Amino acid sequence: MTDHDVRETQRILAEWVSALRLELDAAEAPVDIEVILGLAGTAAHAVLRPAAPLTTYLLGYVAGRAAGGSHTRFDGAGLDTAVAAIQRLAANYGSSSRE
Repeated sequence: MTDHDVRETQRILAEWVSALRLELDAAEAPVDIEVILGLAGTAAHAVLRPAAPLTTYLLGYVAGRAAGGSHTRFDGAGLDTAVAAIQRLAANYGSSSRE
């Protein structure tokens, strides 16, 4: 993939996220595209490809609970703790499930 292709992909994804935020009335939602895609990639490679959307959906669910005032163990420092927990689980799952 060329630099131009990467930039074009990033541009399209940023536009898509903006459109989603507007459509879903979620303009305030923090979206770190690189972190989310990286997490999806981790799940896809460590578990199975279909694990990627499931993982990101559940991360969004945790974010929603935290934003809504429901206490979760991932409150406080944002979703960094949840992302790290998912990465650890995926790394351990990938090695232990294939033994």
